Formats: sequence, C-alpha cells, structure tokens
Amino acid sequence: MPLRSDWSASLCPIARSLEVVGDPWVLLILRDALMGARRFEQFRAKLGIADNVLSRRLAAMVEAGLLRQVPYRGPRRTHHEYLVTPAGAELLPVLNALAAWGNRHTTGTQAMDTVHLPCGHVTTSADTCSHCGRPLRAGEVAWRRPWRSPADAPLVPAG
Repeated sequence: MPLRSDWSASLCPIARSLEVVGDPWVLLILRDALMGARRFEQFRAKLGIADNVLSRRLAAMVEAGLLRQVPYRGPRRTHHEYLVTPAGAELLPVLNALAAWGNRHTTGTQAMDTVHLPCGHVTTSADTCSHCGRPLRAGEVAWRRPWRSPADAPLVPAG
C-alpha cells in the first residue's frame, strides 16, 4: 500500500511541488548542498542517512532538476559530485521560511539567523532582506547556527 498519492499531475502547484520536495530528506540534502556538501560521503556523514536512502534521494533530486551530477575521478573509479542547480537554489526562501517557523514554533536552545552578506544584517524575511530590501540569493546569504559554530556559514551559489 503506498504511503501517499502521486501528485505529479495535480492541478495544484503546492501538490506538484510536494511531489518533488515533500520528503524531509530532500530538504535536508538541499540544506547541506547549499552549505557546500558535494559528495556522497559528505552527505552521509552530515545526515547519518543510510546509503540506499541517500542514493535514491540524490537520483530523484537530479531527475527533478534540484541537483546536477558532475563526475570526478576517485582513487579507484569515477564518482559524482552533486551541485545545486538554479532550480534548487530557488528553494532557499522555503528553507529560510522553515528555519524562521522552527525558531518561533519548536523548542530548541538557540535560534538560527539568516544573514544577508551584502549588507551584513540579519533578516527576518525568507525571500528579501528585511534591512536593505534586496532579494536573498544563495551565495549572498549565510546561516548563523550558534549550536554548530560561532562563525556564519555562507551558502554556495547555484553551480
């Protein structure tokens, strides 16, 4: 019995979007890719995800256009790195909004801030800087996660 319906042909754009990004692993993989993870081993180490689950999610994200594969030569064979595409980078406001919602409505010891690097200010908006009004784009944003590091973690632009 399937866990849910196939929404890929739905007339509703929210349902169609959930068909692509509705799995929590997809957003967590995307979060780590925006923070610079590129290789299978990096995702596995950061997420603690099973190899088979990670393989399926990465393949689905490449097929959906959120990531693209770039081959590189390892010591024994060719492997792939996964780079965020422009379509994947467009999900940054979704991740920012989820972080803001989590700051407000879930329990945790410290909040995560979104910093707009061009102006240097923390923003309270998911898609535009609440200080200078410019759009928030990967490559121009850092996440401040005090439970991880005192330094801001800049996000990588689409590659």
